[in-house]
Amino acid sequence: MADLKIGRMVIGSVQTNCYFVYREGGKEVLVFDPADRGDHIYETLQKQGFCVKGILLTHAHFDHIWGCNRLKELTGAPLYAYEQEKALCEDAALNVSAQAGRACTVAPDRYLQDGEEITIADMTCRTIATPGHTQGSCCYYFGESGFLIAGDTLFAESVGRTDLPTGSMGALVRSVKEKLFALPDETKVYPGHGDATSIGHEKQYNPFC
Repeated sequence: MADLKIGRMVIGSVQTNCYFVYREGGKEVLVFDPADRGDHIYETLQKQGFCVKGILLTHAHFDHIWGCNRLKELTGAPLYAYEQEKALCEDAALNVSAQAGRACTVAPDRYLQDGEEITIADMTCRTIATPGHTQGSCCYYFGESGFLIAGDTLFAESVGRTDLPTGSMGALVRSVKEKLFALPDETKVYPGHGDATSIGHEKQYNPFC
């Protein structure tokens, strides 16, 4: 079986990381957090010969969903989110898109449960609920290749903000310590903003945890 690969596009007003995961040599991709400009994401992937088979959200803040509806429209790919994020998906005030000047809501085709594994196009990831940045924040762990798409839960030597609706610093720190730090130290972490890190590095150097 070919190795899993991950690519990144940095998109939008706050430089959000939009990731796409695929098998080496394959043409089917999963897109995580289509931050903005769904047309651009689609065209960029299409030029590389990719076909989007699934769209997954780590959480529903505006800077992670603004490109979602257009990308879904262009690809027909199903949309997934963690079940506790339903309120933010459906409310432009809670997801801060209204305040940011472009009200937006999304309607996932399926809400995932904590610990649920999902396989799309022969790629399997596990949903890890990590409340704190938002009540329904989650991460996606690809055990086969040892990497984590962390959204705004865990950054390189930092964590996500918790001053927006449904945020909680206490919950976030617990999520990182109890859920993410239980992963192998060598796990590569791909955050929603900024550069990649590892679980081992964050255990040692993250001042919040």
